[in-house]
Amino acid sequence: MSGVGHRFPEFSLTGVVSSDPQKAFQPITHESFAGKWKVVFFWPKDFTFVCPTEIAAFGKLEKEFRARDAQVLGASIDSEFVHLAWRREKEELRNLPFPMLADIKRELSGALGILDPEAGVAQRATYIVDPHGIIRFVYVTDMNVGRSPEEVLRVLDALQTDELCPCNWQKGEDTLKAA
Repeated sequence: MSGVGHRFPEFSLTGVVSSDPQKAFQPITHESFAGKWKVVFFWPKDFTFVCPTEIAAFGKLEKEFRARDAQVLGASIDSEFVHLAWRREKEELRNLPFPMLADIKRELSGALGILDPEAGVAQRATYIVDPHGIIRFVYVTDMNVGRSPEEVLRVLDALQTDELCPCNWQKGEDTLKAA
């Protein structure tokens, strides 16, 4: 699995950016959102139970991520057409403020090493990638356990200080000074 300090892989995927079929699809690559931090999270499959709770939670915090110059990108191994159908059917996903990437060939999830060997789907993984394309944080949970977007935001805040941050550090608190 690609980890902290590794370069995030190059990719070119179709993103679903709207619930309107006329405006839904947009190409998204590793060069999109240049100069920004990226929060890229994967869920196993569309039309499941835990996944929409996480996706909606990231959607509710998207303005917070954007305020920190970070672009949120969600991804699964489902096609762009399945993503669109799910957005249109599921109320909390209709107006999602970030792209849902279709990794149908499993290129990005495979390059990251997060394909579940038994289920053949992406694991529930989250990456924070700095503006230079370097992975600075990785968070993977069991398939049955949802992650905390608030924790991802907290870690992004800590990373952006470029200082030593103690356990449970929150934005606005003092950082540590090396003696």
